[in-house]
Amino acid sequence: MFVASRDLRAARGRFALISVVVVLIALLVTFLSGLTAGLRHQNVSVVERIDAQSVVFAASDDGPSFDESALTSEQVAVWRRSADSVHPIGVGRGSASAAGGATKGVALVGADGGVGDRAPSAPGTVIVGDGAARSLGVSAGDTVTIAGQAFTVTAVRGDDWYGHSPAVWMTLADWQHANPRGGAATVLAVSGGDDATNSLAGTTSRTVADSFSAVGSYTSENGSLTLMTVMLFAISALVIGAFFTVWTLQRTPDVATLKALGASTGSLVRDALGQALVVLLAGVGAGVGMAAVAGAMIGDAVPFVLDISTTLLPATALVGLGLLGAAFALRFLFTTDPLTALGSTR
Repeated sequence: MFVASRDLRAARGRFALISVVVVLIALLVTFLSGLTAGLRHQNVSVVERIDAQSVVFAASDDGPSFDESALTSEQVAVWRRSADSVHPIGVGRGSASAAGGATKGVALVGADGGVGDRAPSAPGTVIVGDGAARSLGVSAGDTVTIAGQAFTVTAVRGDDWYGHSPAVWMTLADWQHANPRGGAATVLAVSGGDDATNSLAGTTSRTVADSFSAVGSYTSENGSLTLMTVMLFAISALVIGAFFTVWTLQRTPDVATLKALGASTGSLVRDALGQALVVLLAGVGAGVGMAAVAGAMIGDAVPFVLDISTTLLPATALVGLGLLGAAFALRFLFTTDPLTALGSTR
């Protein structure tokens, strides 16, 4: 690292420029990763709460959809006769208001089981998520009005959303009364059963993870943001690779001199990669830190998730891809002729 450290001090402007580029790329990637995770959470976190082997929808020519599926009592009965565990779940959109407060749009989710600790214990009660509690201005013990009926808030639990609307959990019977779309349930949380049951009941099944695509704009929204993140990763590798390629070419006489003096190719490779690692660690660290501070400060203004998957993982990937891009520049270290330093080409 002797030559690399001397280069970093001697060419401060050049390395400062590439460091700023790395900082900006890391900032963009981290912020976009946090935004993607935040939008995903506000789209499908209700669905993630389903505890089952599969999610059963009413069959449709356009494919499964939470917004269109409406299961009948007969379809539910067919599944209950053949599956080990069946929990009907209703999912829809509605409105709620607290005493003296404005009416707010919410996601109404009805379930008596299959959703962990989100199922209310008695009719006439609801469990609200953190987002709904903030929007409505309620806490445990308060009363909310949904579809003209008063419900008691028994708990504020979790931060669940469906289709970018905060979730309000109610019993299935209460949901059936409040749901304007009709049907005994929207989906079934099922453990056991097989394709023959789907044929008999006129339904279709998906795993919980595969059922995310049945939520409105999840596929297009998540796919677009993920593609943008991948493109930024590719750009980072190209930018770092291009910079160190040009820098290595400019150092060709120095590399030839070091080889003529007896420096091994391996030591020169370690020197160059160490130099790239210093630039990447400094730039990526600063960019991720700035994104983390920004994400913590924006609060609820933008859906943003700040955790290991949106900070450390993108940072590690950026450093790895940057080193991969820098590695392509090292071919000149293997092809440089030491005789160049001795003036054989002059």
